[in-house]
Amino acid sequence: MRKSIATGAMALIPVLLASGLAFAQSAQVSTLRGADVDEPVILDEVHRNVEGRMQRNYRQQPPLIPHKIDQYQIDIRTNQCLSCHDWTKAGERNAPTLSMTHYLDREGNELDQIAGTRYFCNQCHVPQADAPALVDNLFQPSAGN
Repeated sequence: MRKSIATGAMALIPVLLASGLAFAQSAQVSTLRGADVDEPVILDEVHRNVEGRMQRNYRQQPPLIPHKIDQYQIDIRTNQCLSCHDWTKAGERNAPTLSMTHYLDREGNELDQIAGTRYFCNQCHVPQADAPALVDNLFQPSAGN
């Protein structure tokens, strides 16, 4: 019995040491946003929107959104992006129309309305912003963008 207790205690020593080391290291980690999780950060202090269209950095990059969307409703019931960018309204709203790939189902059949797989625009498209990089980035855009 004593031998099993001693063996169990010996097995716990490395675990306790490792968890103590991990805790000590996590105390030194700083956040990327520069604030505690529960501390509010005003968006205008984080980045500002850029007027006009930014150039794409690589082939097949989804276009960036050149305007604010923070007040747009995009959920299962409503997608406010479609009020301007759907093919039925883009011309009269002077907005770029969606790519025809957005009107294809999974089997490649053309649809009259946007495919469910492309309904949530902000899965791929994000507002363009003049924001500092959170981490070092060595990405170089392709030459033919």
